[in-house]
Amino acid sequence: MPNTSAPRIHLGPDHDTALAGGIERAGGDLVPLAEAEAVVWAKGPDTFPERLPDTVRWVQLPAAGIEPWLAAGRIDDRRTWTSAAGAYAGNVAEHAMLLLLAGIRGLTEQARAVSWRKQEFDPRVGTLRGATVAIVGCGGIGRAMIPLLTAFGADVLAVNRSGTPVPGAAETLDATRTGEIWSRADHFVIAAPATAETAHLVDAATLARMKPSAWIVNVARGTLIDTDALVNALRDNTIGGAALDVTAPEPLPDGHPLWTLPNALITPHIANPATGLPRALADHVAANIERFAAGQPLLAVIDTARGY
Repeated sequence: MPNTSAPRIHLGPDHDTALAGGIERAGGDLVPLAEAEAVVWAKGPDTFPERLPDTVRWVQLPAAGIEPWLAAGRIDDRRTWTSAAGAYAGNVAEHAMLLLLAGIRGLTEQARAVSWRKQEFDPRVGTLRGATVAIVGCGGIGRAMIPLLTAFGADVLAVNRSGTPVPGAAETLDATRTGEIWSRADHFVIAAPATAETAHLVDAATLARMKPSAWIVNVARGTLIDTDALVNALRDNTIGGAALDVTAPEPLPDGHPLWTLPNALITPHIANPATGLPRALADHVAANIERFAAGQPLLAVIDTARGY
């Protein structure tokens, strides 16, 4: 017999074993949509119901990026909507760390080499020890990355919307002070949401202010970087290099200069590997169901005015 005091959760559009397990682990009852007070959705907006019952007070979406949902006009103001922001932070932080180390240590060129080219001194090859790394958009990914960076002896300059100090960061700046970081930091990790305000956050003027040894890592959205300006900076060696898991355009077309520039490293939007998706999302869903049942604030509540 169902527990009448348990949250009534509809899982759609199909049964997902990992998500169902997370719902039940958190004490939720799986019910048909007509009986639900909350919906956990495992796919995109194209499969989402045109109308939800008035009883539905909360909808959990499966991804951190909600641009397709906003574009489709599916998110309303009649109920609370949450994204998966933060659910995959550990996985993405791990990949961002890999990209940053590969760039700083010169692996982008070494991996392409077909002959032994050892140099006694290469000013382009450096270390994280003693470096300052700025994390732009220091939310879940940034917070997961800070212990990794500090373990290598780096200091972290965190930038977030509010300026609220981020644990482990040497300094935190609010978003209005982002312009201060480009000449201060040695390297950059871009982890901010894609909004109208953050489009081309990194442009030609920004790149010109960076140190010639600076590496920039983007694990957020490709639109945060002006791709043409970045290609020019890499060709001119204005900066040390760029390691990108996301690009604009995406997919990055065959023959694009970023594929062959020696100071560029591209991975095809794989920072969050498919093998880790089900468990990470199930854990996130379970945590939110427990909060929903207890009347506590939910994780990753979407603010449609800000676009994330």
